[in-house]
Amino acid sequence: MEQWVGSLAVVTGASVGIGAAIAEKLVQAGVNVVGIARRIELVEALSDKLSNESGKLHPAQCDLTDEQQILNTFKWIEETLGPVSILVNNAGIIHATTLSDGDATLWKETFDVNVLAYCICTREAIKSMKNHGIDGIIINVSSVTGHSVPEMATSELLINVYPASKHAVIALGEMLRAELRSEQSKIRISTLSPGIVVTELFRNYPQNEVETVGSIYPMLQSEDVANAALYILSTPPNVQIQELILRPLGEMI
Repeated sequence: MEQWVGSLAVVTGASVGIGAAIAEKLVQAGVNVVGIARRIELVEALSDKLSNESGKLHPAQCDLTDEQQILNTFKWIEETLGPVSILVNNAGIIHATTLSDGDATLWKETFDVNVLAYCICTREAIKSMKNHGIDGIIINVSSVTGHSVPEMATSELLINVYPASKHAVIALGEMLRAELRSEQSKIRISTLSPGIVVTELFRNYPQNEVETVGSIYPMLQSEDVANAALYILSTPPNVQIQELILRPLGEMI
């Protein structure tokens, strides 16, 4: 991680769960982090907690379904904090609905956050890296559901368009890697695909259904995924981890 000490990282979905854990680990490693989230008060609380660490966490409120807000946020980052060296596209949502009778507005929001926001943030981060000659790294957080669609534990805990959005994340990473390779760029792209993680992702589902799934399937902790992200970042510049799949021991999904 020494190569990133003092550099600037952007982490989306940094208020809770995986994003908060990654932001915390980076700050503790001496990296300055912009934590993007809707619930900025949670990032502010984390920033206060980390105030004595070698890095610094800068909270930034942004609705990732709004492209102009994303553009404004990256403009503020560039003008206030400097160029981006690391981007962690982590923000993700899932709604309790089905494909057979669900609300298309909710499906659209899932793709806006899980896919389109990744594209916009990546575009803006790469612009910053290229403008400043930085051989940075982008980590896209996908999911094992981006590889195969699981049969969930109960009929109520359906995940509708979520696997499709995570398949898209993996495909976008491959496409971006091909583009950068054709440009002979040294910017690296990695995809991190965790299994089920104990996070707020399923907050839109009935609590008893989530607990049922938790009792059947082993789960990762957010810190496990954060450690995997730091492993990716710890590799030398000539090494690119194309994808890292992370499952808890015993998980069948």
